Amino acid sequence: MIQAPHDFIVIEGPIGVGKTTLAHRLAASFGSDLLLEEADENPFMDRFYRDPRSVALQTQLFFLFQRARQMQALKQTDMFQPVRVADFILEKDRLFAELTLDEEEFKLYEQVYSHLTLDAPRPDLVIYLQAPVDVLMRRVYKRGREYEQGINADYLARLNDAYTRFFYDYNASPLLIVNAAEIDFADNEEDYRLLLDYVCRIKSGRHYLNPAPISL
Repeated sequence: MIQAPHDFIVIEGPIGVGKTTLAHRLAASFGSDLLLEEADENPFMDRFYRDPRSVALQTQLFFLFQRARQMQALKQTDMFQPVRVADFILEKDRLFAELTLDEEEFKLYEQVYSHLTLDAPRPDLVIYLQAPVDVLMRRVYKRGREYEQGINADYLARLNDAYTRFFYDYNASPLLIVNAAEIDFADNEEDYRLLLDYVCRIKSGRHYLNPAPISL
């Protein structure tokens, strides 16, 4: 077990990029609590990927209430100050809402959001994983979640663009931007150790990790 360099680490990025896999590995390395997005609990996910317009608002509101509960629980346990690793940042909820809701639905979403107490703790480090759409598609199909098989490349492309815009101006926490297209945090120990070294050294600012693919 390694001494954690940060109290609260968040991994973010588009669907299929490897957020949860990396969160599990970092939590194991640091012996820290793990806070996961738990998308499988959303009862609207299957219908959303088959027909997004039919349940977009329900899907997004479920996630909003779920994350509000998670943030409230996080605040209540803050007195113990455990190290935590999460596979989502609260601000992603609005990012997805803007992407999936129409104008009137988004106005309603904003009203609900404004009435919730969402005083989330600020991450000590955010790790933003990037990968091109074709890589994301392969990984989504490989992990085999039934409700995700309806995801199409156009949706992932728009999601990728939304994340790029969001993190272009992000400065609320130290940020590590990782090109995750050619690395394997799950099964390649060298890849994981490379990232772990970066995580342990970052104290402030914006950083980039762009490993070169291995030549055969």
